[in-house]
Amino acid sequence: MGRIKTTMIKNLGKKLLKKYPDKFTTDFEHNKKVLKELGIFESKKIRNKVAGYIVRLKKRQIL
Repeated sequence: MGRIKTTMIKNLGKKLLKKYPDKFTTDFEHNKKVLKELGIFESKKIRNKVAGYIVRLKKRQIL
């Protein structure tokens, strides 16, 4: 089984994806850069978790 994301990570990911749908892709590195440019997170760890969750959501949209 995979790692379970917290509710905070899921809510942030969904909210950001709704607000900026065209900025995010299925590439983790690109999403990390976008989140860094937006400057929402102080924590690198949380930024990376949200970027990974956004990748997962974008992949599910394509299928």
